[in-house]
Amino acid sequence: MLPIGDDNSQRRLIPVVTWLLVAVNIFVFLIELAGGDNFVYSWAFTPAYFSSNPGLYFITIFTSMFMHGGWMHLLGNMLYLIIFGDNVEDRFGHFKFLIFYLLCGVVGTLAQYFAGPNVDVPNLGASGAIAGVLGAYIILFPARKVRVLLAVWVVRLPAILVIGAWIVLQFLSQFGSDYIQAGGGGVAYMAHIGGFIAGLVLSFFFRKRQNQYLQPPSTGIYPGSYQ
Repeated sequence: MLPIGDDNSQRRLIPVVTWLLVAVNIFVFLIELAGGDNFVYSWAFTPAYFSSNPGLYFITIFTSMFMHGGWMHLLGNMLYLIIFGDNVEDRFGHFKFLIFYLLCGVVGTLAQYFAGPNVDVPNLGASGAIAGVLGAYIILFPARKVRVLLAVWVVRLPAILVIGAWIVLQFLSQFGSDYIQAGGGGVAYMAHIGGFIAGLVLSFFFRKRQNQYLQPPSTGIYPGSYQ
């Protein structure tokens, strides 16, 4: 069940921050490809390194959320960001959306860290931040229809069903994950869960008031006047 689009008919703002984040993620990934393993180990978040020297590796909490493990990892994350990020940005405003995105990414990274503080495998990816965007979307637009690719069919399903199924899968995957026990790599499910929960909670603080959002743009026509 792959999301491929949603309803943007009520969007009022050009999603400049969403597109800027996409551009930065692609740019950093290209640098990552050129830098190789040395770049990854220097700028990805490695829990064991952070445990040994939090001050030295603090910056990697932020840099890691703009790195990816491969083209499919990058393209999948950017697809979700483009589909869901623009409407969340529309509700929050540009600056608030940027702060929200970064905060969710930080919470996601820290959630994965506390799940395995001694793991020496680099964690990287925008998934925690994007999970936060999904959390906000399900609060702001639970009934909005999302177009998904289901096998060979394109169907329209409520966002609460699409995103709800995704987060349930993350919990189920984490429950059965051997990441911590094996000390190995794989999908950082706790980063997804942490970012999603952060998005749920923070959306209540970052969203505009409903009456502010629904106020129509000025047209020069006032109640009682006609043309």
